[in-house]
Amino acid sequence: MFFIRSISIDIKDESAWVQAGATLGELYYAIANASNVFGFPAGSCPTVGVGGHLSGGGFGTIFRKYGLAADNVIDVHMVDVNGKILNRTLMGEDLFWAIRGGGGSSFGVITSWKIKLVPIPPIVTIFNVPKTLDQNAINLFQKWQTIAHKLPGQLFLHSVMGVTNSSSIIGGKTVLVSFTGLYLGKAENLLPLMQNNFAELDLHPNNCTEMSWIQSVLYFAGYSINESLDVLLQRNQTFRSFKAKSDYVMEPIPMVGLKGLWNMLLEEDTPILILTPYGGRMSEISESETPFPHRNGIIYGIQYLVYWDSNEETTKHIDWMRRLYGYMAPYVSKCPRAAYLNYRDLDIGVNRGNTSYQEAKSWGFKYFKGNFERLAQVKSEVDPSNFFRNEQSIPPLS
Repeated sequence: MFFIRSISIDIKDESAWVQAGATLGELYYAIANASNVFGFPAGSCPTVGVGGHLSGGGFGTIFRKYGLAADNVIDVHMVDVNGKILNRTLMGEDLFWAIRGGGGSSFGVITSWKIKLVPIPPIVTIFNVPKTLDQNAINLFQKWQTIAHKLPGQLFLHSVMGVTNSSSIIGGKTVLVSFTGLYLGKAENLLPLMQNNFAELDLHPNNCTEMSWIQSVLYFAGYSINESLDVLLQRNQTFRSFKAKSDYVMEPIPMVGLKGLWNMLLEEDTPILILTPYGGRMSEISESETPFPHRNGIIYGIQYLVYWDSNEETTKHIDWMRRLYGYMAPYVSKCPRAAYLNYRDLDIGVNRGNTSYQEAKSWGFKYFKGNFERLAQVKSEVDPSNFFRNEQSIPPLS
């Protein structure tokens, strides 16, 4: 797929054809070169491939306004198990449904996607307010849990937890919670909205920076907003070793749960928890509209991350991550404990060769809930011999 990466923007039609080997950064770059009033609701990591991202759902900083990347797919080109080239009309709506959130690699080889571009104001506003436990982070986070998913769709306010040096404990560490927001509009309209909903954060004009949408893409990717857009075209990135997992939260975590969480974070040097508010457009879309079921009732999602440099440390950090995941069980979704397909987690279950539907339910229901059975039915119809398979591919229903 590396060489299948062309992008064709049609501003008049408010759409684009994107080949599956393109990266999100290349897509954002192409959109920005064509228009300053359109964007696309996909993820923040510019080196992520479009093909996998869209086929697993795909969320980012404007998904509360416009839904997932997969919700904004309007056509596709795909090669099926028989070598036939299909588009949406030829494949039918069942297969088109399955590949928008169910993992396209289970069903064939997707070569390109037609996506719907979404309107973006010329000016958006970014803010970031970091707080330690000594600076009332625990009470601010408690409030964030109750309001972030209820805010208007044009405001994305996520929180990121990590650790930092403590100012009150010599040589010690404390938990840092950063409240970072993107508002689709000017600061003058954002400030009263925050005052009415989250006055405790004490957001001021000097916390806010107005910019273009493509500059906000740079910001959330970790670049300076004044960086050349060419950085979005960089495909090679050196990563440290890491382990990631995911969860979904249905009701606020109580204080006792948060205190235990803080203590576990302080055991690690570089833990990161990214807590992403849902609500907005996500609550308006049925959980069966696409295979991605994590919609109404979710207040926020969690991505757990830990990084390390030495292979000798691998076991220690993976064990810590699994203990953290076990600790969080009482405070997250249940029956099933849900997970996000694009944060692949082989801990929750894997296929063994031609795994049966019943065996695959151990992990399938965590990613897809009740949609897993329909996915398996589609698989039975389009790839009954299970030619396209991997550790967590959809098996045929029968």
